Amino acid sequence: MIDAHQHFWQLANPFTDWPTPDLALIHRDFLPADLAPLLADAGVTGTVLVQAAPAVEETRFILKLAERAAHVKAVVGWIDFAATDALDQLSALVRRPLLKGLRPMIQGEPEPGWILQSAFGPLLEAMAVAGLRFDALVLQHQIDDIVALAAQHPDLLIVLDHCGKPAIASGDSAAWRNSIARLAAQPNVYCKVSGLWTEAGDDWSAATIAPYVEAVRAAFGTQRLMWGSDWPVLNLAGGYRDWLDQALALFDDLDPGERAAVFGGNAARFYGFSYD
Repeated sequence: MIDAHQHFWQLANPFTDWPTPDLALIHRDFLPADLAPLLADAGVTGTVLVQAAPAVEETRFILKLAERAAHVKAVVGWIDFAATDALDQLSALVRRPLLKGLRPMIQGEPEPGWILQSAFGPLLEAMAVAGLRFDALVLQHQIDDIVALAAQHPDLLIVLDHCGKPAIASGDSAAWRNSIARLAAQPNVYCKVSGLWTEAGDDWSAATIAPYVEAVRAAFGTQRLMWGSDWPVLNLAGGYRDWLDQALALFDDLDPGERAAVFGGNAARFYGFSYD
């Protein structure tokens, strides 16, 4: 199995400005030695390591960790899309073989359509040429921007992180469902079944989570979904094995090939690493 979305961080790093002290359950270092026993217990053999800070220095840091952690099969990093030297930043990082994608942290951008500005076009095209994937970290009201992005750049493979962060706790899902349907109509877009527990407030039971999993499954099918833990952010809600067990149960009607795709094969195919 492949965990398509996990993080590492070290609080002493100058670029680590999150998590903040009020998030006591995750306000400490999380490094490969912390994750290794959880992977062994769960039978997960590989992971995709995703950036957590908007800093090129953090991307270099996690690449170094990944190069010494056998379970990390791919790294999704960060560059400053708005910088005048963004293409140079890309060129420097793409030399690292474990770098498989980039993730601008769109959820923190207040400007509607921020990612669609024409100045980003050459960078997005360069990503596609280099074989880099685009992780879309957005809130549910920003999903339609990714619909437009996918249409403008059909050669760029895009994955929606955390199902687009639906407002599970409030139950206000109608707009999210409509946006998900529009996004899934773009054939170059995939979706990560991750991060749902931390959007669910105090109730992350299967009964609460199931309608959201069913919605993305109906929209994307089993060949464009990938399971991820979002560890250690997941710790704010529950345990690694508990979330994996719930996810496996929510997909328990799949045939073996479909199950292998959602829990490993799709992530390997999307990010371009070997999977066995």
